[in-house]
Parts: sequence; C-alpha cells; structure tokens
Amino acid sequence: MEKLFGLKAHGTDIKTETIAGITTFLSMVYILAINPLILSDAGLSAGSVFTATAVSAAFATLWMALYANYPIALAPGMGLNAYFAYGVCLPMANAGIDNPYEIALTAVFCEGLLFILLTLTKFRENLVNKVPANLKLGITAGIGLFIVVVGMEGADVLVHDPDTLITLGDLGQPQVALSMIGFVVIAVLSHYRVTGAILWGILITWGLGMIAQLTGWYVVDEAAGFGSLFPDFSEGVMPAAPTLFAFNFKWAFTHILQFVVILFSFFFVDLFDTAGTLVGVASRGGMLDENGDLPRASKALMSDALGTVAGACLGTSTVGSYVESSAGVAAGGRTGFASVITGGLFLLSLLLSPLFLAIPSFATAPALTYVGFLMLAAVTDMDFKDDMADAIAGFLALIMMPFTYSIANGIMFGILSYVIIRICQRRPKDVHPVMWISAALFVLRILTLLFPVSFA
Repeated sequence: MEKLFGLKAHGTDIKTETIAGITTFLSMVYILAINPLILSDAGLSAGSVFTATAVSAAFATLWMALYANYPIALAPGMGLNAYFAYGVCLPMANAGIDNPYEIALTAVFCEGLLFILLTLTKFRENLVNKVPANLKLGITAGIGLFIVVVGMEGADVLVHDPDTLITLGDLGQPQVALSMIGFVVIAVLSHYRVTGAILWGILITWGLGMIAQLTGWYVVDEAAGFGSLFPDFSEGVMPAAPTLFAFNFKWAFTHILQFVVILFSFFFVDLFDTAGTLVGVASRGGMLDENGDLPRASKALMSDALGTVAGACLGTSTVGSYVESSAGVAAGGRTGFASVITGGLFLLSLLLSPLFLAIPSFATAPALTYVGFLMLAAVTDMDFKDDMADAIAGFLALIMMPFTYSIANGIMFGILSYVIIRICQRRPKDVHPVMWISAALFVLRILTLLFPVSFA
C-alpha cells in the first residue's frame, strides 16, 4: 500500500484516506439519483442509467486512483447531463428524430476520443499548468463560491426570487434549518480537530433528518422532491443492465454540421470544467508544485478521457472530475487510496442503492458549504494591484462561476479578459500559446451560443 500510494510521503495514513474517500462519495452520491432522473427524459431507462452512472464513476475514479494517484473522484457531470437531455435529445425528438439519445451518446463517445488525443499531445496538461497564477487562485476561490451555491440551493437555503434573483429560503423548513445546523456542527468539530469532521457533519445532519421525519416535521412528498430519509429495500437490490454501445454514427456522418455543434458543446464545457476542477482541488490540497503546476496532470486528465469513453459505451453522459472531491481533500485525502474507497463505494452502491439514495441533499449541503469556505481562502493570496491582466482575469473567474452557475463560464471570462488586456498592454508575447488556443475556443463557443444550429 505504501509503495503504491506513498501515504507517508504525502503525510497521510489509511484511516485518514478512508474517511476522505467516504466523505467524497457521500458528497457526490446525489448523482446516482439525479442522473437517472435527467437522462430518463432523454429516452433512456432510469434503471440502466443508474447502473451506467455507478459503473462509469467507479471505473474512472479507480483509474484516477491507480494511474494518477490523486484523491479526485469522477462521475457523469451535472450540467452536461442536462444539456444531453434538454439541449440535444428533446429538441431532436421534437424534430421527429427517433432515439436521439443514440446521437448524443455518439457525440460523448467522440468527445472522449478527442480528449484522449489532446491528453497525449499535452494540450490539456498545458491548459492546467500554464494558466497564470492569479487566474488559478481565482478559479480555486470561484469554485469555492460555486459549490456553496450548489450546496445551499440543494438544501433550499437559497431559492429563486423573481425580483432579486435569489433570496433566503424558509428557515422554518426542516431541510433549511437542518443544513444550517449541520454546517455549525462541522465548524465546531473542525475547531476541535475531530477526525472526519465533514463526514460526521453529513451523517449527523442525515440522522437529525430521520428524527424530523419520525416526528412529522419533515413530510415525505415525492412529487415535490422530498423522499423518505429511510432506506427502502422492498424493491430488491439487483441493478438493471446498462444500455451498451447505443451509437448512431450514420446520423453523425449525414448531419456533419449539427453533429459538430453537439460535439463541441460537450467538448467545450468538459474541457474547461475539468481543468478548473483539477486546479481548484489540487490547490486546496497543496498538491501543486513550487511552480504552481500539477504533477502527473496528463495521468489525471487521461482518467477523465477514458471515463468519458467508458460512460458513453455504458449509456450515460460525459464523465468528469467532481468538485465535491474537495470535501474529501478537506477531510485529509492526499492520495489515490481515497479514490479507491470512493470508487469501491460506487460499485457497492449497485447492491445497496436504497441506502445511498436515501441520503438527502440537505445533509451534504453543510459539507459543500464548509469546503467552499476553505477554498475561498485562496482569494487572500491573489494580487489585485500590480498587473491588471492578472488581476481582472482572476476576479472575473472568481465572480462569474457562482453568478453564472458554471465553472466553464468563469474560466471563459478569465481567459478572454487576460488575453484582451495583454493585447491592449502591447504584451501579446506574454500570452502562452495554450491561452491563445483557449481564447479562440471561447470565441467559437460564443458564436455557437449566438447562432444556434437547428437539429432538423
């Protein structure tokens, strides 16, 4: 174990890594419930998507563990699964195209192959490592705020308001009150340096939710999205078969323009989401070297690429690195052993799905909020004075991630502003080639948003 993961060299041990792996899993287990719900709207079987989600997450996470030795978990990504269902499949279905999910899966498969090629040519590694220091810090802090929004929204602490966009949720609702209590629990346990404080916060909040359900404060309402907090094994535990190799290359070859637009949308978001997640999580865990680069970046990125290919073959949307890995890193995870635990739990979930699906989002919200607090500390190292290009790039990445609900958008505004200001400063030679290429990709992305292509 020591030879494989180098636990002592990373200042960690098996107990700490195990707790970190469990914490990461519990922070992202919601994907097992949400991904089948979303992709079933695309025409796929919810049961088959559940199996594909668990298996692809386990495969990619274990690959990350054993090949790259990082405590970073992967699974089908939120956002891209919504684009898969509602941005691709539903418009195609409305245009009269049969089984549109086959076309979407074909695009995801091709995206994965393209990522493998870009990883082998070191482009993705350069994207991770050649981002300016201030922008890296802005990405880290921005991801921190982003996951705070994700967590608080999942617990209804933040809700939509037609006048102010967002507002405070109803403090009398159990999910709101319990998530706030859970956050205080994690903060207090962390103050006293209790091992596994974040994991304990999740479990205690879940336990309080069960008590609330028994007393009638928390009312089960499946239609409103409030499921029972107690596991239900009445329907058995055997997983459904995944939808294997459901590709439609014929449509792709006969509709090249439309297919390229679909492919590019998947490619763009995943490319920059993954880069941002790796930088943010690694920075939080002190895994960057003295130059601010991520060692073994290509190996980490290959895990993402292979996971995407495997996920498409199994019948699910793009697999990517999860920002919730920050919860495990905050719990002490520093090596791939933590990811072994996370990947193993995804496999175990195939037989114990009722247990894991009973964990409510308001129980994981305190963990995400606390991790956001830790990651936001990166802003204290940012330089807002000397170099305007660096300062504005980091600032825009910091604010646009939570405000636009997208890691990729934050990176887009950061990189574009950096390149534009460098040009205005008459210092284009200071812009690394990978930044020029990234800026060009962002321009293409903006064009596809301004001038959408019909799927008919």
